[in-house]
Amino acid sequence: MNAQRLPRSWRTGLRSLRAGLRGWGGVGAMAAVCALAVAFALLLPLTQSRGDGVPRTGGQGVARGIQANVAAECANPQDQSPEPSSLDGPTISAIKARKDRRLIVGVDQNSYRWGYRDPNGGRSAELEGFDIDLVHRIAKDLLGDANAVKFKAIPTNQRIPAIKDGRVDMIVRTMTITCKRLADVAFSAPYFLTGQQVLAPKSSTVKGYDRTLGGKRICTAKGSTALDKLTADKAARTAPAATADIGTTVPSQLDCLVRLQLGQVDAVVTDGALAASQAAQDPTVELKGDTFTTDYYGVAVKKGANDLAARVNRILERYRQDGGWQASYDKWLSPTLGSRSESAKPPVPRYK
Repeated sequence: MNAQRLPRSWRTGLRSLRAGLRGWGGVGAMAAVCALAVAFALLLPLTQSRGDGVPRTGGQGVARGIQANVAAECANPQDQSPEPSSLDGPTISAIKARKDRRLIVGVDQNSYRWGYRDPNGGRSAELEGFDIDLVHRIAKDLLGDANAVKFKAIPTNQRIPAIKDGRVDMIVRTMTITCKRLADVAFSAPYFLTGQQVLAPKSSTVKGYDRTLGGKRICTAKGSTALDKLTADKAARTAPAATADIGTTVPSQLDCLVRLQLGQVDAVVTDGALAASQAAQDPTVELKGDTFTTDYYGVAVKKGANDLAARVNRILERYRQDGGWQASYDKWLSPTLGSRSESAKPPVPRYK
């Protein structure tokens, strides 16, 4: 269900209901609504034929659906960001007033083609990749200098704590926008479309997120949407997670590839975009089946920092319009995802 298609009076009523549920007095009610939302998401069948034979990593799959952990706060988490703005609010003003006038950004340094150091670059190798290009663009538009950035390597399970503790101004690290996360941080509009997918050895009998994964050992990263999905499916006794071993979790996604290479797990579940990059690093593994969720990456900022989120949204608008997004995709991701993937074009934003 798309909340944007509801009549204005309904949307107003929903906002009033959410406001009434906030606070200790609404905990029970929120839990009840959350349970209904999860049940609806699990029961809603969304399928679409694929007859062109083109590999897809952008979000349509046999059993596609928005992440199961849907909180009562929103039905479409990717549509909850503020309208784009060029105004300097308190968050931006504080960044510009620093003695060390740099943007502090949490990124990955181990995700091939997203945020990584060229292994052939020696000690002077700079961080590079699709997410790193975006960070430089944000710094250029916000501070007038694309290199006015202080990068901090943040593991998957530390992304939200890093923002809440004030260690970083933002996270640009293949971070999926979810209703659960919106309780802790704010997001920009989406800048990338992907979905969860299975990675396994080419010789494996695993064919995707289906019965062939039953009973297998699956690795996921702590704090990832993949783990949320598997945990929810396990609790609901939904195949294939019902019989799979999902006990192997690691701090960062690349650790799962290492576990797979060592034979300690049978498969990895992660974002299809990341899985494609990992398959490019190791020719003995491959993507199995289609994506089975629809996920959107966003730039995460501190909750309440709406001025920064709105500015990032303005920057993303320009980044799409002037071809910067497409140039970065063609350079970093087209070799692994292809030019005909559903991920090959930036998602169309909707704002709250």
